[in-house]
Amino acid sequence: MAKENPNSSIDLSERAPLLKKLVADILEEAVKLGASAAEVSASEDVGLSVTVRKGELETVEFNQDRGFGITLYFGQRKGSASTSDSSPEVIARTVQAAANIARYTQEDACNGLAKPELMPEALVDLDLYHPWNTDAQAAEALALACEAAGLNHDSRIKNSDGAQVSVQQSSRVYGNSHGFIGHYLSTRHGMSCVLIAEDDNGMQRDHWYTTARDPSLLETPEAVGKEAGRRSVARLSPRKVPTGHFPVLFCPQMSSGLVSHFLGAISGGSLYRNASFLMDSLGSSVMSDHLSLEEEPHLPKQIGSAGFDSDGVATRDKAFVTGGIVASYVLSNYSARRLGLETTGNAGGVFNVTLKGNEKPFAELLKTMGGGLYVTELMGQGVNGVTGDYSRGATGFWVENGELAYPVEGVTIASNLKDMLLDIQYLGDDFDLRGNIRTPSVLVGEMTVASN
Repeated sequence: MAKENPNSSIDLSERAPLLKKLVADILEEAVKLGASAAEVSASEDVGLSVTVRKGELETVEFNQDRGFGITLYFGQRKGSASTSDSSPEVIARTVQAAANIARYTQEDACNGLAKPELMPEALVDLDLYHPWNTDAQAAEALALACEAAGLNHDSRIKNSDGAQVSVQQSSRVYGNSHGFIGHYLSTRHGMSCVLIAEDDNGMQRDHWYTTARDPSLLETPEAVGKEAGRRSVARLSPRKVPTGHFPVLFCPQMSSGLVSHFLGAISGGSLYRNASFLMDSLGSSVMSDHLSLEEEPHLPKQIGSAGFDSDGVATRDKAFVTGGIVASYVLSNYSARRLGLETTGNAGGVFNVTLKGNEKPFAELLKTMGGGLYVTELMGQGVNGVTGDYSRGATGFWVENGELAYPVEGVTIASNLKDMLLDIQYLGDDFDLRGNIRTPSVLVGEMTVASN
């Protein structure tokens, strides 16, 4: 298998002017067709992914993709079309297709571009672009070192589901007929490992990963492999748990899901469809009063940073929750109009949202809960966004006398998200900053816990 990287010589920063010009040309074409307004999203991505398993190269994948999303407005009629072909003929046909769709769609009073004054006056460099000039052979060596470190961590680790190294760079452009064309470059690199441990009571699988904009900030291959091994071994010989009402401590990787459910409930799409358990919650107390949920879109080098949203609206620092009270919904331009409100600059999602509150070190959290369940993995889709009912399968560790006692699996935890959010007693100091929702361990005072 060839190991040269055909993308290794590509620098998207050199190709960015061409992508911006294509967006400008598309907007001009839209005006020629008589559109009253238009907007274009364009992207270009190149990357490399290498996977090894049991000491051997398994896959080498290269990607190079370009795409355009084109939306035209004729009054309050809207039409959208997309293409991955940037040739002038195909672009012209795609713009025409969007125009044809718009002319035959129903008018919607909420359609249209965001106000021009909401676009960024200037874009700040958020330091998101750090190309990793590595080839397939070097990535393979890193993945092999990662897997080997995990396999050698403990004699009970018997197998591997593989280790992977990925390298990605992206270029994003958004432009509209207000005259705004915004562009930014970004990179995202990662390494992961999945291992299988075995003892007399069966096999257990677990994993670990690292991801960063800047490759120098990644954990070492040895650290990733050893952590995957440690986590796999720790799950061996799980037991059942008693049924009853107990404190539940969510690890950082699982607590981000609680915040995600909350953000979904205060998002404009759920609210204007009357499909949220937090309808009309603006200004209401919905979390424990020591908690805040803050968005910081302009943090340098972070995964969730961006200068503008999918509507071209400038992003800004804000709080969604302050002192447990909903301070802002999560709104795009369209959903804000449906609700009679102003956009919050969150078309396409949120940007670097952090849960903050009363913190304790992890060991003290265990002592505070005394006994109960520490959740490290969740399964199933048992979350009802309309009622807030919550019931999911869980894996983790039983806590006794303030310490991790033994691993458990086949557990169901249940409650209602309204009750859970108001019953968050403490946060840990162990923040997971690898994603867009940044959370520590979260201690919920009481949930129903039962073995399956």
